[in-house]
Amino acid sequence: MKRVHVAVGIIVNSQQQILLAKRHGHLHQGGKWEFPGGKVEADETVTQALIRELKEEVNLSVVSSSVFMSISHDYPDKQVLLDIHLVQDFSGEAIGVEGQQIVWVNQAQLKDYEFPEANLPILEKIYQELG
Repeated sequence: MKRVHVAVGIIVNSQQQILLAKRHGHLHQGGKWEFPGGKVEADETVTQALIRELKEEVNLSVVSSSVFMSISHDYPDKQVLLDIHLVQDFSGEAIGVEGQQIVWVNQAQLKDYEFPEANLPILEKIYQELG
């Protein structure tokens, strides 16, 4: 089984809210909420992929980001490697470019959303470091 390499952005706005996007129902882990991002292409760095994906998915232009953590997770049907960056310096108005639902939430509200299992360590670290 091939491991899918994904660049993930924890996008934090000036009100300290975090941007979430809802996965389309037909996708792996569909209907759950996630931190925006997407696959890293063969010729890209994680940062390049993150910049491209956040522009394509949620219409944001990343000015700078910093490494937050990395997670390797095995689902029964898929293996993922998540390279997660913290994005606090960006421009643009967030919209669901691909028709996906997006929402800015306060950190305390994160527990009210259902995330894919691979995202649980990200949530733990957010509570520890950004809380």
